Amino acid sequence: MDDIHRPDRELVDAVLAGRPGAFERLVREYQGLCWHIVYRMVRHPEDARDLCQDTFLRVHQCLHQYRGESALKSWIGRVAYTIALRHLQHKRIPLLEHADGGSEALLEQLGDGFDLEGACADEELARQLHLAIDALPPLQRTLLTLYYLDETPIAEMAQITGLPCGTIKSHLYRSRLRLRGLLDTRSGVAA
Repeated sequence: MDDIHRPDRELVDAVLAGRPGAFERLVREYQGLCWHIVYRMVRHPEDARDLCQDTFLRVHQCLHQYRGESALKSWIGRVAYTIALRHLQHKRIPLLEHADGGSEALLEQLGDGFDLEGACADEELARQLHLAIDALPPLQRTLLTLYYLDETPIAEMAQITGLPCGTIKSHLYRSRLRLRGLLDTRSGVAA
């Protein structure tokens, strides 16, 4: 085990040893990540609360399987992602929408120069941006916000989702294009 994951291992060992407050500390530290992943996937607060509880129940049950080969954040994120994914599958909600050929072709022509951070600076544009993000399919919405808003590195996103880095980069690219198209449409700007 390298020194980078030592604090994770110590927290896991404390939880597994049943030390008072250890599991509560783990939950406090990672509940924001869990909520972010689950809520961005399912978009229903009641379902998200239940699924976050399910996530930490699963984490508690399976924590002995954590080997310290990755960050605990990635491991817990993977559990949250898997639980949200199963929920969507159970509800028969597609992870990705199948765009019609016309809109997909238009998005491919828009280019990749959209500035997400700059868009957040303007309050009205930020409101439109959040509406546009919410209009994305669950997987793209989750990847985009993990990358830009949580500043999660692509390699860590790959550990969380189980997707190859190239696939994540492709989804991020397509999400940016789609956001640009949605924002251009809402603001009346011609692409």
